[in-house]
Parts: sequence; C-alpha cells; structure tokens
Amino acid sequence: MRIPGEAEIRALHERYAPSPEAFEVVYTHCVIVWRIAERIIETAGLDVDAELVRAGCLLHDIGVYRLDDGERVPGQYVRHGVLGHEVLRDEGFPEEICRFCSRHTGMGLTRDDIARQGLPVPPGDYVAETGEERLVMYADKFHSKTRPPTFVSADLYAVHVRRYGEEKVAVFEAMRAFFGEPDLKPLVDEYGHALV
Repeated sequence: MRIPGEAEIRALHERYAPSPEAFEVVYTHCVIVWRIAERIIETAGLDVDAELVRAGCLLHDIGVYRLDDGERVPGQYVRHGVLGHEVLRDEGFPEEICRFCSRHTGMGLTRDDIARQGLPVPPGDYVAETGEERLVMYADKFHSKTRPPTFVSADLYAVHVRRYGEEKVAVFEAMRAFFGEPDLKPLVDEYGHALV
C-alpha cells in the first residue's frame, strides 16, 4: 500500500480548504494530532505502522472542508468523517487510508448511535478497529479546533464524552489505560494553545 508523504498531504489540504483560515485551523490541528500520536508511540512502545498513523492523523479531518468554511455547523459537523472518507476515496486512496476519516469521530459511531441520535450520517458502524485507527482516534481527543484552538486534558474529555453514554466513557477509559496519557505541556508551550 502506498502511504502519501507529508508534502502530498499538505497539498491535498491546500486544494480542499475553502480559505487560508480554514486550512490553518484544520491542517495545524492534524499536525498536532500527529505530534501527540508520535509521543504516544514513543512512550508506550507501540507496535503500529508509524507511517500509516502519520498519514491517518494528517488526513483524518480533510472532510471538515466540505462543511461551511470549516465551521462547526450545528447538527452537521458529525458528517465530516464520512465526507472525508469520500474525498480520499475519490482521490484514489486505499480503504485503509480512507477509514481514518470515517472511524475517528467521538469514540466511534455505531448503527445504533446513528439511529438513536438521528445523526445525518449513512447507517453503518464507524468504529476504529485497527491499532492505527484506534491511536488516531485517541490522539485526536487531546486537541480541539475550537476558536481559539485548545489542548484537552484526558479528564475533561472523559467528562465531555459522558453525554453520549457510559459505554463511550468506557471505550475512552480503556484507550486511556492502554495508550497512556500524552505529555501535552511541550506542545502547549510550542503552539500557545491553552490546555483545558
């Protein structure tokens, strides 16, 4: 499988971003998620394909550009994962790369979640399955594209995800126990985004 390099991925972001501001927010977030995942790989000594994780981190939010100028449109933001999957599929990427988009939202979306919450997502199970998919999903939880962008502590994310059900908290806590908590302080200092 051909894994795209950083220059190719950046060019893809630049092509799909509706504005320089949207590019800056989304691409910077994706880079930060990769930096978090990289720290987790090193600290936990994980046996994952680091190049595949890098590509997954850098591409996981490409679907955000298909929404209103990268804004979080109420009720529609949940679609960004499946939209990103479509973008990458249309670009000719293999399914293993496309899945990082559709499999990172929250702690995974199941067919039941979609029906119960009336989500505007095609019925299906969008749950991280491989070690690489799980790591991208987990690393993504520690940085938010809010305005201004912020780093998110594990404790705060656990509180946030509780509104989607105790089973989602359990999934997050299992990942937390497996992957450990990344040291965000160096990235907080480097990027100047607050830690909440």
